[in-house]
Amino acid sequence: MAFLTFVAAVLFPGVFLRHNELNRIDDFSEVLGFSLILLGFLWRFSARGYKAEHSKQGASLIKTGPYSIQRNPMYFGIGLVGLGYVLVLFNIWAFTLFLIFFVSRYIVLIFQEEKKLVLNFGQEYKDYMASTPRLVPGIKVFASKEMREILPLKLSWVKKEIGAFWATIIVILVIESWEGVRSGSLAAYAKELAVFVLFLALFFVLIKYLDIDRQTRVIK
Repeated sequence: MAFLTFVAAVLFPGVFLRHNELNRIDDFSEVLGFSLILLGFLWRFSARGYKAEHSKQGASLIKTGPYSIQRNPMYFGIGLVGLGYVLVLFNIWAFTLFLIFFVSRYIVLIFQEEKKLVLNFGQEYKDYMASTPRLVPGIKVFASKEMREILPLKLSWVKKEIGAFWATIIVILVIESWEGVRSGSLAAYAKELAVFVLFLALFFVLIKYLDIDRQTRVIK
């Protein structure tokens, strides 16, 4: 995702990139987009790490942790990151391209994987399908479950994905810096950068809060 974004920005900046304007709508779009990117990575960290630890090579059907509220939390995280990219950097019409890409790449993959899971786990997976949403979790579940229960994390899980995370952040900062210099709105860019740094700090505080290994150490 980061590589495709960088290529689009370098080769076709006038087509894809949104021209930053000093207005509340543009500011809100960037803040919301950056928030979705960070949330998407949290989801991805948790889902991939939880699966790797609780189901070696897909031998077990996981129905706890992030998989208790949706059947495909990793793809949900990818979707949040992609949508965040559009809101932060691209013209709004680029959402259509992202949607086409996401459906053709990941939705098709989800259906293929579900067929295999039905063959592997039979009625158990069919019951899981009937009780758990495929991709988007219900809103009510967030009121009935703690955040640590929904998105458990371990620092070892985060470290395995941290390269992709920093690649995403660097691409965004490089493109935003370039846009700031090109438009001459360095003061506005400095303000945006301060907000992004604040959000990054809160992101790592949240990772520490969700770290289940840390909770175990505190209890001991």
